[in-house]
Amino acid sequence: MEQKRVRMEQSALKVERLVKRYGTMTAVDDIGFSLATGDILALLGASGCGKTTTLRLIAGLETPDDGDIWLGERRVSGAGEWIQPEDRRVGMVFQDYALFPHLNVSSNIAFGLKHYRGDKNARVADMLRVVGLSGLEKRMPHQLSGGQQQRVALARALAPQPSILLLDEPFSNLDAALRAQVRAEIRAILRQANVTSIFVTHDQEEALSLADKVAVMREGHILQFGTPHEIYNYPASRDVAQFVGEANFIPAQAHGMTAQSVLGQLDLIQSAQGRVDVLIRPEAVQIGMGDVPARVLWSEFYGHDQRVGVILDDGISLIIRTDAYQVHSSQDRVMVGVNRPVLAYPA
Repeated sequence: MEQKRVRMEQSALKVERLVKRYGTMTAVDDIGFSLATGDILALLGASGCGKTTTLRLIAGLETPDDGDIWLGERRVSGAGEWIQPEDRRVGMVFQDYALFPHLNVSSNIAFGLKHYRGDKNARVADMLRVVGLSGLEKRMPHQLSGGQQQRVALARALAPQPSILLLDEPFSNLDAALRAQVRAEIRAILRQANVTSIFVTHDQEEALSLADKVAVMREGHILQFGTPHEIYNYPASRDVAQFVGEANFIPAQAHGMTAQSVLGQLDLIQSAQGRVDVLIRPEAVQIGMGDVPARVLWSEFYGHDQRVGVILDDGISLIIRTDAYQVHSSQDRVMVGVNRPVLAYPA
C-alpha cells in the first residue's frame, strides 16, 4: 500500500483502465499510462484511433464509462469522483488556436488569468518573454504569422500555471517549412516551463522528435508505450513497426541469435527460432558495403540524404536511406548489406 502511494506521488498524471463508448462503438478501450512532471507525451495514431478522445477525457470535456484519472495525488475522475474541467488546472491548445480575433496578443493571454491571484500584467509580460513575443503585445491575431499565433495560444494556456498541458494536433495548420522550426520552439518552451504535456498527432516525425514518451494508438488501444528510441528501434509488433517509420520485412530462418536470409546471415536483437520475418529499417541497409547484388529502381534526393529503392535478384524490394554523397540512378547495379542487428517477428 505504501509503495503504491509513493508511486502516485511521483506521477503528474496517471490514467488507469480508461474506457469511453459512444453507443456500440468503443473509442477508448482499457488504456493506462503515467507521466512524471515535465514529461512530454505524444498520442500517435491515425484518425479515429481514440487519441483526441483520450485528450478530452483527461481535460474533463468527456465523461469516461470506466477507469480512473489522477492529476498528481488528486483523482479527478473515477470511483464516484468527478472534478469539473475548470477545476482541474488543465491547459489546452486547440488545433485552430482559438484566439479571440478582437483581442490583441496581451489581452488574449490575459483571458486565461481570470482567477489568477498574482499580478496579471506581470504574468502576461513573463509569458510574452517565455514564448519570445515581447514587443508584440499590442498586435492583433491577424497581424501575426502562424507560428506566432501558435505561441500566443501556448502562452495563454501556460499563463494560469496548469498542472498539465494538452495540445490537439498543434502543428497541423502550419506549412511544412515552418512546422519543424515551431516544433523546436515549442519543445524549448515546454522544457523551460517544466509542465507535463500531452499532444495529439498523426505525424510520426513530429512524435519522435518532440516527445519524451510516445503512445502508439489504434482502434482505442495503446499498441505500445515507450520512448521514441524504443518505439522506433524496438517496435512491439509489426503494426507498430509499419506505422512508425518505414519498414522492410524479409523472410528468414532463425537459429537463436542469428537468422539466414537473402541478405545473408543477420544478427538478431532477440533470440528467435524457425520461420520469421525480419524488420530492417531503411538506414540499416548499406549500399556498396555488402555482397548481395541488387538493381536500383528509383532514388529521391533530399540534400542531406536520399531514399533509394532497389530490387534483389530474387525479386525482393527494399527501401534504403543513405547519405547523399554518391548519386544512384535507375538501373544501376549495386551491392547491399545490413549493418546492424535486426528484429524478428513470427512469420
